[in-house]
Amino acid sequence: MSDPLWFCRASESAAPVRLFCFPFAGGNAAAFLPWQALLGPDVELWVAQLPGRGARLFEPPLSDLDELVGELTGAMAGYTDRPYALFGHSLGALVAFEVARALHRDGRPGPRGLWVAGAEGPRTRSVRQVLHDLPDAELIEALRDYGGTPTELLDDPEMMALLLPGLRADFALDECYTYRPGAPLDLPVHVLLADRDPHVEPARVAGWSQESSRPVQRHVFPGDHFFLFPHQATITALLAAGLATDPPVTR
Repeated sequence: MSDPLWFCRASESAAPVRLFCFPFAGGNAAAFLPWQALLGPDVELWVAQLPGRGARLFEPPLSDLDELVGELTGAMAGYTDRPYALFGHSLGALVAFEVARALHRDGRPGPRGLWVAGAEGPRTRSVRQVLHDLPDAELIEALRDYGGTPTELLDDPEMMALLLPGLRADFALDECYTYRPGAPLDLPVHVLLADRDPHVEPARVAGWSQESSRPVQRHVFPGDHFFLFPHQATITALLAAGLATDPPVTR
């Protein structure tokens, strides 16, 4: 039933609600598939699998956000027939936001909620460091400081030669993003952030309130940019509860 190209479905069991998850830069479905067991049987988890990462490692990655969003919304076209929500971390939050906008423009059923983690508001965000066009050696050192990439991978030249194109494309998606003004989305937005994230300014996170006509709910966790994984039990419980209680979106 799932689209084997653009989304990896964590379970073949049907559930009342679907959660479409969009990973951080360089991330792939494997990072989030274990969440299915924590979300429980009432949530059907689908994780975006982009070219140049994971099972699609040898495909050319996309560095154009409009093209990427078009592919993702097209892949979702047949799977918005039941309540669903969008979740994204870091770059994935930006992708999830633009997917929600594209679905609205296309007149498709909207998500029950938008969950964004480790990300500043789309119109208030700032780019502090440009990574996508650094020489390989400098990019690898920047990744060490950024966190999220295991040291054993960073120290493996052959693996990094395979991974760097996808990482560069992801950083280009993030660093070259231009916000286009539009009407606020009419859906609940849940913002998750860490109290010691060096890549996210709390004042700029407040910009998410400009993107929804409904009150934005904010959840703060101890940790750094990759706070999701130490707190995955709490976060998946929040998601499951929110998916069960967020009101349906009317058009």
